[in-house]
Amino acid sequence: MADRRLFQNIADQIVALIDKGAFPPGSRLPGERELSERFGVSRVTIREAEIALQATGRIRIKTGSGVYVSDTVTQDTGQLPMVSAFELTEARLLFESEAAALAAPIISDDDLAILGDLLDQMAQDNLDDDAVTAIDRLFHLTIAAASGNKAIIHVIETLWRLRTEIAEVRTTHASVCHHDGSARQAEHAAIVDGLARRDPQAARVAMRQHFNRLLEAMLDATEEREIEETKHRAAASRARFRMSAQLG
Repeated sequence: MADRRLFQNIADQIVALIDKGAFPPGSRLPGERELSERFGVSRVTIREAEIALQATGRIRIKTGSGVYVSDTVTQDTGQLPMVSAFELTEARLLFESEAAALAAPIISDDDLAILGDLLDQMAQDNLDDDAVTAIDRLFHLTIAAASGNKAIIHVIETLWRLRTEIAEVRTTHASVCHHDGSARQAEHAAIVDGLARRDPQAARVAMRQHFNRLLEAMLDATEEREIEETKHRAAASRARFRMSAQLG
């Protein structure tokens, strides 16, 4: 939780400097080393903050060139489609598996360090659902960004909007993810292992296995919920029948 708050705090400070004009639109941000010294944090924390800001459209990370302040802040006011958690997870399986495969040969050591740090954060026992979601989001967006494919990055960022902004999707994920911490941790570690070995197929398979297991868990949760709803309806009907019998 503390680490998550740290990079978000740094991201907020960078945004404040951008808004004050310290870093005008189109300008290049100072390098990670300079920013880490300026804010008194590690370069990994700076990188996490920059990835978070890229996801919101405030900055653009250009591999081999640097980090630039966006000319305009993109505001997507279009209405999101109403999708189920199952539909969303199917789409994420397709796109994020290929993003992992594309990222594997070219992912930087800095990005691997961030993913390793996020794995450590996931292993903490005192995280609430919001913290877990934030860490998970940054984990997957880091891999998307490492793919270097702007179209895929945009799609995955949009899929995460669906994941966090649609109430039914949030509820389903909460019911599933609350009890699968150890499995999720192992799956994320396998993804990082494939990326670290620069093995596209291993990264792709690990990501697919992660989402396939999540899909199965969602099906199980849906069945359990339907069974419970049937029991509640049956109990309500039984109560009404007994009351009618007593009145009769």
